[in-house]
Amino acid sequence: MSILLDKNTRVIVTGITGREGKYHTRNMLNAGTNVVGGVTPGKGGQVVEGLPVFDTVAEAIAATSANASCIFVPPAGAADSIMECANAGIKLIVCITENIPVIDMTRAMLVVHEHGATLIGPNCPGMCTPGLGKIGIIPYQIFQPGPVGFISRSGTATYEVVSLLTGAGIGQSTCIGIGGDPIIGSTFADYLEQFESDPQTKVVVMCGEIGGSDEEDAAEYIKTSMHKPVVAFISGRTAPAGKRMGHAGAIISGNTGTAQGKVDALQAAGVPVAETIFEIPGLVEEALAKLS
Repeated sequence: MSILLDKNTRVIVTGITGREGKYHTRNMLNAGTNVVGGVTPGKGGQVVEGLPVFDTVAEAIAATSANASCIFVPPAGAADSIMECANAGIKLIVCITENIPVIDMTRAMLVVHEHGATLIGPNCPGMCTPGLGKIGIIPYQIFQPGPVGFISRSGTATYEVVSLLTGAGIGQSTCIGIGGDPIIGSTFADYLEQFESDPQTKVVVMCGEIGGSDEEDAAEYIKTSMHKPVVAFISGRTAPAGKRMGHAGAIISGNTGTAQGKVDALQAAGVPVAETIFEIPGLVEEALAKLS
């Protein structure tokens, strides 16, 4: 079972005629994703990777019954693409674009919430359900089906940790890269709640980083509402004080958003926190062993 992608998911690619859109559409198709078309204004009627291209999202939905979108649109137009998808009725929106102006994302999130859509990203690698496909740029070949739900703010950390899990023979149920911008569509807590209800997921791995308060919020959710075991890792523990580094959202304000503050909050919620990513498979194996 997947918490986001299933056999009924029909994906359109916004920005399909661009270089990145074409390349990653091909990879999504090769992964088994049910991509049904694409959208590029002014290029309706073209065909990319055997898929029809439409001028608007509404036209694409009318012709293909699409219910999910993957956005490869430059920063200046990406927020408009998010809002167009939400207004047209797309319920799962994955936005890969980074460096979208914060004021644009503020407007876009109002529209996303108004229409009850789920937004992954922006500035994210997307999501993957092994055995069903992927939406985004995640390298599908590193995954295998299994019992571990995975959530990360960092795309690179996603690839590294999933490779370690797969190498240890530990498969994944669904993997989500939530994005590293200051304003993103979904949080750790949003997906912890969904994994808690997913019968395939037995253990959740959460990879956070310095900046913001999402990890502390997730720790509070775990403490009060989560029954499944969670294993965590926080990157940026060695970041020099006063430096801004990493994602746009990796900004520490005073004592808020520090690596140690996040580690302390998670440990107070009973979550084992790995010192390095190489410890994660062992902690997951221990959690799975306690369940058997």
